Amino acid sequence: MFQVFPAKLAAATGATITYRKTFKSSYPEFVEIKIDESGSGTWDIHQLDEDSDAQPLQVSAMLAQRVFSLAAQLHNFDKANLDVHRKIANLGEKTFRYEKGTEIHEVSFNYTLSTPANQLLDIFEGIAIQMEDMSALQRAMRFDRLGVNEAVQRIEADYNRKVFPEPDKLLPVLDQLAADTQYLDIARQRARTLAEKIRNPK
Repeated sequence: MFQVFPAKLAAATGATITYRKTFKSSYPEFVEIKIDESGSGTWDIHQLDEDSDAQPLQVSAMLAQRVFSLAAQLHNFDKANLDVHRKIANLGEKTFRYEKGTEIHEVSFNYTLSTPANQLLDIFEGIAIQMEDMSALQRAMRFDRLGVNEAVQRIEADYNRKVFPEPDKLLPVLDQLAADTQYLDIARQRARTLAEKIRNPK
């Protein structure tokens, strides 16, 4: 089990890890997630011709410690060389950045065979998918009631792929949908069933 640092200690150290991906002509073209040791941070997902709009992010202290533990295995990206340096398809430029006061290290790569780097990549990509899915459902609930069921289906599909680092973060919006009679019964039932799966995973 990973040690969880108290929030006050995390705030005192001031360390932050940032993940950034730029992949032109894809969707999304830009992803940036920042996390400090307490689990506080921001997420920003948009197309390159759109303005940046970073939103607050909070992950559990345990997940934050997992992120920092993996970064430590990579020496906090100091003099890291992660790219395979072989001619392969462009998968987007990915960057890990460590900041603590004046100490700054970062590394960029297209594709890597490093196990801790890929584990870190999976966490950040999972956070991005989770936040984007949740945001899409919240937008549909506000502006497109007929699109709500499709948004829940997308969340369900990604949950079944096991890409979400912390699926329990989705429970408040799923519970809200399940209890609100203004939405279609099929969407409400799907949200209710998914929430139950998240609460009681097999």
